Amino acid sequence: MFCAASWAGAIGWEIDVQASVEGYDLIGDIHGCGATLAVLLERLGYHQRNGVYRHPRRKVIFVGDLIDRGPRIRLAVRIARRMVEAGQAYVVLGNHEINALTYTLKAPPELGREWLRPHTPRHNRIIKETLEQYHDHPQEWDETLAWFRDIPLFLEFDGFRVVHACWDHALIAQLRSQYADGRIDDAFLCRASLPGTLEFRILERLTRGGSIDLPEGVVIHSGDGFTRRSFRTHFWVRDPVTWGDVVFQPDNLPSDLERQPLSDDERASLSYYAPDEPPLFIGHYWCEGVPALPAPNIACLDYSAVKHGRLVAYRYNFEQRLEADHFVWVPVPRDATARPMPREIDFD
Repeated sequence: MFCAASWAGAIGWEIDVQASVEGYDLIGDIHGCGATLAVLLERLGYHQRNGVYRHPRRKVIFVGDLIDRGPRIRLAVRIARRMVEAGQAYVVLGNHEINALTYTLKAPPELGREWLRPHTPRHNRIIKETLEQYHDHPQEWDETLAWFRDIPLFLEFDGFRVVHACWDHALIAQLRSQYADGRIDDAFLCRASLPGTLEFRILERLTRGGSIDLPEGVVIHSGDGFTRRSFRTHFWVRDPVTWGDVVFQPDNLPSDLERQPLSDDERASLSYYAPDEPPLFIGHYWCEGVPALPAPNIACLDYSAVKHGRLVAYRYNFEQRLEADHFVWVPVPRDATARPMPREIDFD
């Protein structure tokens, strides 16, 4: 469970942080690159004391997707969890934490399947590394799942916001009407397993972002080995006209589809985050190259760490116009894919 000091302020609509810390370091999708996370924290000036990484004047915010794919998943979760429980960090849920919860949660009989997230070859592949690395640590896995249940879908601070994939005002308002602090429960996850429900729309938009279906017969063979029949969209253009105006992913659209006009329904389905709104920090989108700001008030922190990219942080000092030179990152070396020896997991 979270300690009172770390989450007491998260119950209300906003968290007032400026009086207590010099600034926040927001860290992108880790995906099990636990050793690289430790390197990044050290570079940011955090040092381990009593098993917890701490900074004398700053705190961390993790934007989700701690697990899956990487070689040191337990280490990544342990570092983040200990920081949160010690009041040194905050965290929001990513789609991979949601995947883990629904993959391990029994479905109600009326759904006609055993698990909320069906154990298909695709879903099995995504969570494979996580289950294997926790295989000999079942109690730790159960505790990790319980911790995931206590993590909110979004955070709104006094002056900035954090969500894994997309800040949608209408959906967050509807979520707040029932879950004021953004922390959901198993009943919510069960309802979210049914396409078309409000809960489904909330989880999809906040943890996976928007998407548009590709034409019949057209697919994208993604760099992560999956075949996709839709593409991810962003949410910071006021009047987009074509698919190219909103596509936000490392994979190019096939053929000349960037010039494809948005239909009225597609345009209506898009979220919008205006340039005069508070700074927003997200992950999720597998960016590549040198970290850059997609909009003056939006920072995406996912730079494909687990694909030998960069594990990225943004050093936020409460500025209202974000600055690209506030990004800090470390490259993820290719030898980081080697499984750790057991002694490398514990850092006490």
